[in-house]
Amino acid sequence: MLLALWIFIFIISLTALIKASDLFIDSAEKIGIAFHIPGFIIGVTIVSIGTSLPELLTSIIAMLKGETEVVIGNVVGSNITNIFLGLGLLPLIIGFFVIDKKLVSTDLPILIGSTFLLTVTCLDGKFVPLEGLFCLAGFAIYMAYMLKEHREYKNTIEEHLRKPGRLDFKTIGILIISLILIYLGAEFTIKSIIKISEITKLSKDIVSASALALGTSLPEIITSVIAIRNGKKDIAVGTLFGSNIFNAFAIMGISGLLGTITISTNMLIYGIGMLVLATLLYYFITLDQEITEWEGGLLIIFYGVYIVKLFKLF
Repeated sequence: MLLALWIFIFIISLTALIKASDLFIDSAEKIGIAFHIPGFIIGVTIVSIGTSLPELLTSIIAMLKGETEVVIGNVVGSNITNIFLGLGLLPLIIGFFVIDKKLVSTDLPILIGSTFLLTVTCLDGKFVPLEGLFCLAGFAIYMAYMLKEHREYKNTIEEHLRKPGRLDFKTIGILIISLILIYLGAEFTIKSIIKISEITKLSKDIVSASALALGTSLPEIITSVIAIRNGKKDIAVGTLFGSNIFNAFAIMGISGLLGTITISTNMLIYGIGMLVLATLLYYFITLDQEITEWEGGLLIIFYGVYIVKLFKLF
């Protein structure tokens, strides 16, 4: 009965966190427009980063509570989920599709680089503040690249973002309320993970790398599914790529500045090992700039194997 209660609290708090993040993104866009911030900057910062807010906030709260296992489990689990489940679903929804050459030639190497840096910094079983600075430097380079790329699509993005209207108290109120809900959602999400871990005798790594990772990855996956159904395949793939890069660089970087993150042997060997495998597998799948239905199915199968092995190993 107690376990069911905390699972219910976990679902409600995570749902509140995700919904509050959506409200925050929407109101932040409107405020940015009201202050005449260029549309391409809004697109890169608020829109691109916004879908990773659940991962970021839960990681910060976890660090403040000293639950560092939650951070590494969330980041590694979310990135594996985005590749195996998120990218695997896309060709199964619309069938065979071609990926833009720029995504394969530029974004994919950055994704591989972020995974490589995360792996190297975790090899000794701990992630220290100095390594957090390295990750943030990588994120700064990535953001500079994104700003340059978005300038090419400035008019399109501004047309999409600049909705009629002006800054009002309602927008400011929604922004403030969403921030409060984001904090409370993250707070109770972490608390429920701790309780579920204690009751089930499962490590916080496994709960974070499975349930929490799936929950916090839903915004990116849903965004990508909607985009692919609307024929915007590059946005669909780019959203998942961007989320993984943001998780490895920014979330680990920011969390690392708050203290040393401990990585268990199982998480290092299996969790990060599986992330490296997922990244390399996707690299080889996309070398020909095509993703077929059977390749998507293969990624989904790998996700199933990952979850089964995760519960058996820890």
